[in-house]
Amino acid sequence: QLQLVESGGGLVQAGGSLRLSCAGSGSIVSINSAGWYRQAPGKQREVVAVITSGGSTNYADSVKGRFTISRDNAKKSVYLQMNSLKPEDTAVYYCNADIILPFGRSFEVWGQGTLVTVSS
Repeated sequence: QLQLVESGGGLVQAGGSLRLSCAGSGSIVSINSAGWYRQAPGKQREVVAVITSGGSTNYADSVKGRFTISRDNAKKSVYLQMNSLKPEDTAVYYCNADIILPFGRSFEVWGQGTLVTVSS
């Protein structure tokens, strides 16, 4: 009832593209700030991109010019368009969002993760 559902991961060759989606459940009224994070095998989770409630964005240097974070408030969704993928982009990608529940309650929620594998 209260969750972020991720989709769009998969296997792609270097240079290819994928689009990740993160959709709030029906119990979520809206999403404020949100971000995408990733965790590669043997590495710490790192921030990839963030987007504010007003639509301002920031990206990790490693993905600038290749990835684009966006949002659709009506669909309570956040997206990550990934172009020119590299093998080093291989990781489990997680969305994170500050969500608004009924009666103005706010919480921070993580998605379940979706695996992106980029082959050489």
